[in-house]
Parts: sequence; structure tokens; C-alpha cells
Amino acid sequence: MSILPKEFYQRDTVIVAKDLLGKKLVRKIGNYEMSGIIIETEAYRHKDDPASHAFRKITDRNKVMFGEVGIAYVYFTYGMHYCFNVVAKKSKISAGAVLIRGINPEKGIKKMEKNRNVKNFKNLTNGPAKLTQALEITKEHLGIDLTKKSKIYIEDGLYIKKIKKSTRVGIKNGKEMLWNFKL
Repeated sequence: MSILPKEFYQRDTVIVAKDLLGKKLVRKIGNYEMSGIIIETEAYRHKDDPASHAFRKITDRNKVMFGEVGIAYVYFTYGMHYCFNVVAKKSKISAGAVLIRGINPEKGIKKMEKNRNVKNFKNLTNGPAKLTQALEITKEHLGIDLTKKSKIYIEDGLYIKKIKKSTRVGIKNGKEMLWNFKL
């Protein structure tokens, strides 16, 4: 399968969030590979999105969201978890990113189970913190170009027609925006 190009991410953030469903997230550690099909995403934009890190202004934490598309935006939350996003936005929009909330593991499952100390496949990568822990994604991966074969990248995959949409998880503002997408 081919790696998704920059052009894929140069579109409306909400559309990219939907279109990432069914794509394959690949994490390489040396010659070892872990991967899975993206099954849940959330879109976060700029001035029109009060739930977004980019809503108010550019900061050291969110500056990647204002930059080049196809770049990994990894941040630390609740003092204990990392979340993995990909920068995606139209050229006329200042900032945007898609949070990868869950994958269906395919390759490297034993390593993911060891990383999470979990044997329950259903709960292995079904949340953003679980996903980053299973795939060993940390702040070290902030700024990686996901459109090139490297430590992390996203490959083309299935085209999904049936998508469930709902409010984003764990937000206080912007609940009317149904920008959580699941297979």
C-alpha cells in the first residue's frame, strides 16, 4: 500500500477525519512493525472550534497545528498520557488536526499487549492514550512527517461508506459539532 501524500491532508479537517477511517497506521521500531486500521478519529480546527488547542492563539504546545499538513502533532495530557494527531487543513485555514482515537490492531499485537500489559484485544487500542501506549508513541514523535516512510506513517487503505458520527469525547465546548467519527 502507498503512504498517504500531503495532498490528502490539504483538505477540510472534518473531511480528512472521515477519510482517515479505514487507513492503516504504521509504527516502526527498528525492523519491528506494529500497525492497525484506523477505526476512530476526531477533527479539531481553529477559530470556529472552541474545543481545539488552536482556538485562541498559537503556543509552543499547538504550533504544529498551524504548520505543514501531514505532520505528527503529539501532546501530553492529564499529566500522564500522550495523544497522537495528524495536521490536516485547507490552505485558507490557519490550523487543524485530526486526533487518532483508535485502531484495529493487525501487526505486532504481542508487542502492543506487552506495552500495555493487557491481553484483552478489544481494549488494546480503543482510545487515544491506549493507542499511543501500545504503539510507543511519545513526544519524541512530535513533528514527524507522516507522508514519508519513517518511524510512523499512514498508508492508504479501505474506502469506508458507513460512518457513525457523534460529539467529540471529553470536551466542554463545541459539543454541537459532531466531529467524532467511527467505523
